Amino acid sequence: MELQHLFGANVRHHRKAKGWTLERLADEVGVTQETIGKIERGKAAPLFDTAEKIAAALDVPATALFGANALPGTGERARLLAEIHRTLSRMNEDQLDRASKMLKAFVG
Repeated sequence: MELQHLFGANVRHHRKAKGWTLERLADEVGVTQETIGKIERGKAAPLFDTAEKIAAALDVPATALFGANALPGTGERARLLAEIHRTLSRMNEDQLDRASKMLKAFVG
């Protein structure tokens, strides 16, 4: 289930980075907007064929969507990083900017 959520968060991140709507990605992939929404929320796992189509539409390697080398580590640290990643992927540009400033202030 964790991989499903990570995949969805990565899809959302790359879709938003391109400035695409759910509808645009769904059209590019040939699935419904509801399907993309469920994938992004981690409520549905795509077939491998669909995952490859999503990666191609977003112009990223499929491995990037599965989190290959994105969140190193295991255990509690990896779980926390994945949770933070999912949260950040749901933010708009203004929220990301504020979160970045907060993190910089927090870490120093």
